[in-house]
Amino acid sequence: MLELTMATVSGADAGATAGMAMADAPSEPGAVLRLGRDASACRLVTPDDWLFVSRVHLEFRCGPDGGWQLTWLRGSQAEPSSEVRLLLGEYEQPLGYGTAVALPHGGSGEIVIQDRTAPRSVNVGFYQEV
Repeated sequence: MLELTMATVSGADAGATAGMAMADAPSEPGAVLRLGRDASACRLVTPDDWLFVSRVHLEFRCGPDGGWQLTWLRGSQAEPSSEVRLLLGEYEQPLGYGTAVALPHGGSGEIVIQDRTAPRSVNVGFYQEV
């Protein structure tokens, strides 16, 4: 099971979460969770006017071994207007535009989508059961 908790935070709300949403999916091969502005394609949806987030920005996909992979999907623009970072305890890894990374089995962490032009972010906590 992969559990996700999303919080949207803007500069004025830096100490508080402006909106929270949760989603989960069983760790079955082919299971998918998506995050973005398009409610018809995504289980976790950001505000419509947060254009630094693509219609479908992040994809969490369960592989054949039951492990989850995070992919920053390429949008319609050649260069993104955000940055994505994976935080695992003290470890921080920037995620490249259009690249994927495996999430740790039985682990937890956070993914941060940071607007490059304003003090806004989407923070996604994750927990993957063993």
